[in-house]
Amino acid sequence: MKAVFLSYNQALTDRVHRILDEQGIRGFTKWALTEGRGSVSGEPHYGTHAWPSMNASILAIVADEQVAPLMEAFRAMDASAEMQGARAFYWNIEGGF
Repeated sequence: MKAVFLSYNQALTDRVHRILDEQGIRGFTKWALTEGRGSVSGEPHYGTHAWPSMNASILAIVADEQVAPLMEAFRAMDASAEMQGARAFYWNIEGGF
């Protein structure tokens, strides 16, 4: 099992939900309002007057074989909307119920 963390501009929410549906990933935890800024470029997402946009973040626990297709779909979405900003990471999960 892997934990997959997705962080993206709120404007991409419908696209992210569609990707999860298409990948057969039903369960996740979502933080609707998260702040951040890119590590290389892009505008901050702080929800302030100066930087009004916000991010959302999702954590999903998925089977190992679901990781590569999910990451590829998320990467393609990011490439088609680079100015919006999106990042994804995954790591191993041990235990749980």
